[in-house]
Amino acid sequence: LQTRMQSLQPDPKAQYRSVYEALKKIVLTEGFWRPLRGINVTMLGAGPAHAMYFACYEKMKKSLSDTIQHGGNSHLANGIAGSVATLLHDAVMNPAEVVKQRMQMFNSPYKSVLACIRTVQKTEGFSAFYRSYTTQLTMNVPFQAIHFITYEFMQEQINPHREYNPRSHIVSGAVAGAVAAAATTPLDVCKTLLNTQENMALSSVNISGHLSGMVNAFKTVYQLGGISGYFRGVQARVIYQMPSTAIAWSVYEFFKYFLTKHKLEKRT
Repeated sequence: LQTRMQSLQPDPKAQYRSVYEALKKIVLTEGFWRPLRGINVTMLGAGPAHAMYFACYEKMKKSLSDTIQHGGNSHLANGIAGSVATLLHDAVMNPAEVVKQRMQMFNSPYKSVLACIRTVQKTEGFSAFYRSYTTQLTMNVPFQAIHFITYEFMQEQINPHREYNPRSHIVSGAVAGAVAAAATTPLDVCKTLLNTQENMALSSVNISGHLSGMVNAFKTVYQLGGISGYFRGVQARVIYQMPSTAIAWSVYEFFKYFLTKHKLEKRT
């Protein structure tokens, strides 16, 4: 839904006024499973990407907190650790995101994930899978910095003793995801344009070939939609991120608690 709603010059049949209308229209006209198209490639990349992401975050957060605040909770350390972890995460997820978004566009010509990968590789080259990487990082570094700082701040407020408390992890994760998602929507709109290379939108502003680079994407979005163009799909983005970050943190905190407890039991 987010990809469709961020389209800057959508087909008349793919114009939506709200998240609910978009979901209803896509299901009725394109089938029940259409909104989930491309989810398999995202799931394939998500496992290794998140493993590196959380491992890097925990290690860096501890090291930096020891240095900056002598073992206390440092918001600066949380932000830096989250930002560095993003570099590893996005290196894996960027190609998966390109494939997913191309498959989710209205009238997408790709029949399967493999067909999409082969076609993009053949027509645009390997670099097409990383065309939006710098934009992705420019978006995700502030996103993850805001995300981790907000999560740790929320934990300080509702779970100050840092015990395993599923409800506090879900609430903190959801709030952190919502705040970070809303703040970085303009960057996400630019990323979507770079990933999908909408022909109708680019030709209307006399851009031939492929759009590349963050600065060019920002200028093009403004030419096509003005200031409001930067916030297309903000509602869908927040709705998508809240359960996503809530689930990610609750699962992560569960396994962290379970493995730490198991390790302590083995020692004793």
